[in-house]
Amino acid sequence: MEKIDQNKVPKRKFYTGEEIPAVGLGTFGSDKYGPEAISEAVYGAIKFGYRLIDCAAVYQNEAQIGQVLKRLFDEGVVERKDLFITSKVWNDMHEKVGESCRQSLKDLGLETIDLFFVHWPFPNYHAPGCSGDSRNPDSRPFSVDEFMKTWRQCEELVDQGLVRYIGMSNMTVPKLEAVLPLCRIKPAALEMELHPSFQQPKLFDYAVKHDILPIGYCPLGSPSRPERDRTAEDVADSELPSVAAAAKAHGVHPANICLKWAAQRGQVPIPFSVKEPQYQSNLTCVTEDPLTAEEMEAITRDDRNCRLIKGQVFLWEGAHGWEDLWDLDGRITKKE
Repeated sequence: MEKIDQNKVPKRKFYTGEEIPAVGLGTFGSDKYGPEAISEAVYGAIKFGYRLIDCAAVYQNEAQIGQVLKRLFDEGVVERKDLFITSKVWNDMHEKVGESCRQSLKDLGLETIDLFFVHWPFPNYHAPGCSGDSRNPDSRPFSVDEFMKTWRQCEELVDQGLVRYIGMSNMTVPKLEAVLPLCRIKPAALEMELHPSFQQPKLFDYAVKHDILPIGYCPLGSPSRPERDRTAEDVADSELPSVAAAAKAHGVHPANICLKWAAQRGQVPIPFSVKEPQYQSNLTCVTEDPLTAEEMEAITRDDRNCRLIKGQVFLWEGAHGWEDLWDLDGRITKKE
């Protein structure tokens, strides 16, 4: 197998100055791929040159990924220090963050997780693979006090040396404004939905201003996302005029344009694929033939504010709709 030159892979910095690759591999199978297929993709991707792997307990494949990591270490393909591994605490474990982290460490076969996220900012649990209209009667709106109790447990993981950095995910500017002043250890990264048709400029700029690295999920517009996350109004990123024009000009697939744009903008995209040509192309494309300033600007203007992962399964009784999760009026949504 060919390998990518690590010196060609662009890097992004945390507030500490530590660098991580500007592109990672996502491992959420969108309910379509089993853990064996995904772990084999991790194996092939790391052999090819990926060094950032984005995992999570709720993806139900960390044990298989752990077996693959051991295989790679045993074969001398990489050493542990070469990799940057993330994981996340799921919504049903917000009061047991240490237990969640230790299980992920055991499953992944690691002594330390490099970056550990709070996956969603509220303990609204739903079963993996549930339908879009599923609701948990115990669901409730965001609470600063509840979130900070979870965050304090994440900070303890850093103190204990079980994780190196901690991060937040699926947040909003109002939520960040409420919790950041209360943090003893600041988030190193913010995982958020980011792609050309949903650029979240206010949240992105807020994170950058506060030295929090944006990590973008669904960077290709998630064409394989579950049915529960699809609506008739969704925009396909590959069909945006700016993306299509750039793809034609560069002679590449529109997915490559989405990733070039993401890496050049400054976020860290984490595309998912189990197909070797795709995951190889996803990493290679950010090492060559960059977009022009004019192409970058055209994509910026093509933002459609099209959120794909709406999170409606986390809604509480009495909520008006998925919009209530995202504080669209600039205030944290309360239960009426």
